[in-house]
Amino acid sequence: MADEQKQEQATQVSEMPETPEKPQEEAPQPEAETATTPEAAQPEAAETPEATGAPVAEAEAEPEPVAEAPAQKTRPVLGFKGEITGPVVKLEDLEKQQEAREVDPFHEQLLRQIEESFTTVNEGEIVKGRILAVGEKEVIIDIGFKSTGIVSRNEFGDAEIKPGDEVEVFVERLEDAQGQLVLSKLKADRVRRWERVEDAYYNEKVIEGTIVRRVKGGMIAEIFDGLEAFLPGSQIDVRPVRDFDAYIGKRMEFKIVKINPANENVVVSHRALLEKELQKQREEILSKMEPGQVLEGTVKNITDFGVFIDLGGVDGLLHITDLSWGRVSHPSELVQLGQKLNVVVLDYDKERQRISLGLKQLQPHPWENIDEKYKEGDVVEGKVVSITDYGAFVELEKGIEGLVHISEMSWTDHIKHPSQKVSLGQLVKVKILNIDREGRKISLGMKQLEPNPWEGLSKRYPPGTVLRGKVRKITNFGVFVEIEPGIDGLVHISDLSWTRRIQHPSEVVKEGEELDVVVLEVDEENRRISLGHKQVQTNPWNDFATVYAEGTDHKARVVRIEDNGLVVELPLGVEAFVPAGELKHSKNFQEFYHVGDELELRVVRFSAADREIVMSEVAKERAEEEAQRAEEERRRREERKQQEKAVKEYQRKAVTGPTTLGELSGLEDLKAQLEAAEKAAQEAEQEASAETEEAPEQPAAEAQAPEVETGEEPSDETSEDKKD
Repeated sequence: MADEQKQEQATQVSEMPETPEKPQEEAPQPEAETATTPEAAQPEAAETPEATGAPVAEAEAEPEPVAEAPAQKTRPVLGFKGEITGPVVKLEDLEKQQEAREVDPFHEQLLRQIEESFTTVNEGEIVKGRILAVGEKEVIIDIGFKSTGIVSRNEFGDAEIKPGDEVEVFVERLEDAQGQLVLSKLKADRVRRWERVEDAYYNEKVIEGTIVRRVKGGMIAEIFDGLEAFLPGSQIDVRPVRDFDAYIGKRMEFKIVKINPANENVVVSHRALLEKELQKQREEILSKMEPGQVLEGTVKNITDFGVFIDLGGVDGLLHITDLSWGRVSHPSELVQLGQKLNVVVLDYDKERQRISLGLKQLQPHPWENIDEKYKEGDVVEGKVVSITDYGAFVELEKGIEGLVHISEMSWTDHIKHPSQKVSLGQLVKVKILNIDREGRKISLGMKQLEPNPWEGLSKRYPPGTVLRGKVRKITNFGVFVEIEPGIDGLVHISDLSWTRRIQHPSEVVKEGEELDVVVLEVDEENRRISLGHKQVQTNPWNDFATVYAEGTDHKARVVRIEDNGLVVELPLGVEAFVPAGELKHSKNFQEFYHVGDELELRVVRFSAADREIVMSEVAKERAEEEAQRAEEERRRREERKQQEKAVKEYQRKAVTGPTTLGELSGLEDLKAQLEAAEKAAQEAEQEASAETEEAPEQPAAEAQAPEVETGEEPSDETSEDKKD
């Protein structure tokens, strides 16, 4: 039966190509149209060889009469044009025909075995495969799929592989453009490697790795078959690492502390493993920690402000001030990294777990026996360890320092900064001036080792000595003149000139010039000398008293314009002051007067004691007006006296006889004259009072003059009245 089926299949396969070789035009057109109807199609389908089970050769023998028709010219078929040229078979009929066939058990078993030999494979999975062949560039791998895959030989690296070995590969694509299965060994290794990373990270497993190279900020460690992880410098050890190169090639244990699946970045730490071990030691040490306890530690880190000491899992700070009783510029001068030291616990803060340590406290303080070593007046040698603006600190020994003040460095040199005399690290000889045991301070001196030039200075330069010195410095209040090397005297600004009103000493002298001076006073104790320049000449103010007496008129030249007046120079070189109120143009006088103008002025005040001369431009005119008014007033009073005398004479005569007509007319004329004179006197007084209000303030001497004159005349008048 099986042989017959095989023969039938072979016959079908051999005869099937003959059908499409027949021209499509050989079928009659009416039959094609009839075949399109369902009724016509069904009988023809029933008569097909598949439905009747007859051999294919007999079924196809029927169209032979059509072949006898005359041959027609065939045309190539370009595509379906919508015409039905043969019998139409429905899908339902084919399915019924397939079901009606007799099932071959051998065929079914063969199909089942073929299906079982194939495995279900999906893209993106890792599967196991068997190497079929190994070439120079490619490796053929069978993963149980319908086709084999090819993997590049480079993906296996230097590993030795041979046919029959099992490997894991990653299915990239089931079929590429050529229908080939695409596999990758590297991607499979990468996926498996990352699975190990995630397992170690989430389960906090300890892994091993080798440090391969150094990078910025840390090291690169190789873990899990070439996977590189970053090891930060701070995570290498609990102590700061100084030599990173010493770790290259070293195999260490790590803990994964951070992963990034997107970039496959891994960060590991070795310090995290050490901290767990040190945590127990730290708790045990802190439980026994007490101030005053002496412990042994190792120098862990050195900074500018101190040293960190490892006490066995616990760090303590040894401050720079607690390293030595002496001055320490940097801790590295006394300790080194890794050095073991015995230190004492000074303080322990349990809340913040901070430990303060001390090293110098284990040694005796050098000030305890200071009296046995040093005494006041001793000359010792020391090293300059610090320089400030006010002096230099000299170390006599570790823990004992003294200050040389800037004033104690030289008798004569004018030192602006101690660095002019000493430098850091210099060995100098000093003299102990004072020892303060309570404050632990020592005062030192350098100039005391040289002779003091101020001793006996008052005998060498007694007051009144005339010298010639060099102007060394000019200040706002005076001039310093050097009378001998290193010894200066001060000429105050008021002692520079007898006659000039000096605003700044630079108006008279310049630095570097030589100046004649007179010694006024010498204070050896405070090292001060008072000098004078104007005292070299005689005081001219005694002569000025006669020349510039009050009320005298002089010509003067304007030398300076100030806010409240003018400074003028008189012929003898003396300066005088003209107040703004004593000028003709008192308002905005700066606009009317200029330096160099000559003015006619009158002295209104002179003081030899204060060396002051005050002058006025309006005093002369004001005096002339006052004199004229006084003369008019005197004349009016004289006329009034004569008139009053005539009235009295008339009254005296009237007693002796009756009044005549002529006398009466004379009295009327006299009365009119008296009234006119009195009215004129009142008008003059009003004018005088108005001028006095408008005039500026007069000097006291002149303002009192009119009052004296006015006071004398009424007294005369009263005496005359008494006589009458």
